[in-house]
Amino acid sequence: MSTLNVGTIKSISSAAPVFQNTSGTEKGQLVKAWVNFNGTGTVAIRDGFNVSSISDVGTGQYYINFDNALPNDDYAAASAAQLNEDSSSFWGTVQSGVSSGSAWTTTQFKMYTRAYSGGSSADAQHITLIFCCND
Repeated sequence: MSTLNVGTIKSISSAAPVFQNTSGTEKGQLVKAWVNFNGTGTVAIRDGFNVSSISDVGTGQYYINFDNALPNDDYAAASAAQLNEDSSSFWGTVQSGVSSGSAWTTTQFKMYTRAYSGGSSADAQHITLIFCCND
């Protein structure tokens, strides 16, 4: 067992680095994009990677715009949200996806948040998303 301590890992090609075991079998890749943002009032990104902006398009509806297009539209998106700062409020999986009749795109993802009780659209104070896909 050894430890590698580096400040930067750089691929020898334009593709992202891939993690492999000793026999060369791929074991994983880095996420393609992630974001943590405030979805109430003036929408603001707290932190993230490969997300250029968030557009508020209605109550509980947001467009996540990527800095660099994802390599394909077969990505996985996982999300969670907290509706408000009250510790008793619901924290958990958020309904998300593209609107009916819209296609998944490599440059933008449309998500929506709904209140835990009642299921109506609601803005959330803490929203997190990660996006993963193969090159």
